[in-house]
Amino acid sequence: MARGKSAQKRTIDPDPKYNSELVAKFINYIMERGKKTTAQSIVYGAFDIIKKNKDKDPLKVFEKALEAIRPQVEVRSRRVGGANYQVPMPVSGKRQDALAFRWIIAAAKARKGKSMTEKLAFELEDAVEGVGGAAKKKEDVHRMAEANKAFAHFARFAR
Repeated sequence: MARGKSAQKRTIDPDPKYNSELVAKFINYIMERGKKTTAQSIVYGAFDIIKKNKDKDPLKVFEKALEAIRPQVEVRSRRVGGANYQVPMPVSGKRQDALAFRWIIAAAKARKGKSMTEKLAFELEDAVEGVGGAAKKKEDVHRMAEANKAFAHFARFAR
């Protein structure tokens, strides 16, 4: 049990261009060393590339990509009787978003290519189609949870 009060959740202002809280949160995840303007230019630049290539609403593409990458279950380590088990657990909504953001950004950074803007645009486009690094990561996590389904009965003790 944690002592004291839990930290209050801060409300996040929607981003200026698309007026979306999800995009604003994504920009914050992209941001490094407090350079928000740089992060915004990367995200908006990627959205412009998506608009040019796919001729679709980039916000819809972004939301579809997130929907495709959000994990439903993950494995968590659980110590039972001196042994560690990987216990499959459902993922909460906020954590689904956080993991999806992290995986998309990591996959975009790992890509070979020109600029982060282009790599991010192509990763988002691939995520919608269910291919690319982020989609592979989600499938690995789901496969791991499936493989450890036998230990699911330990989940009720896990916090």
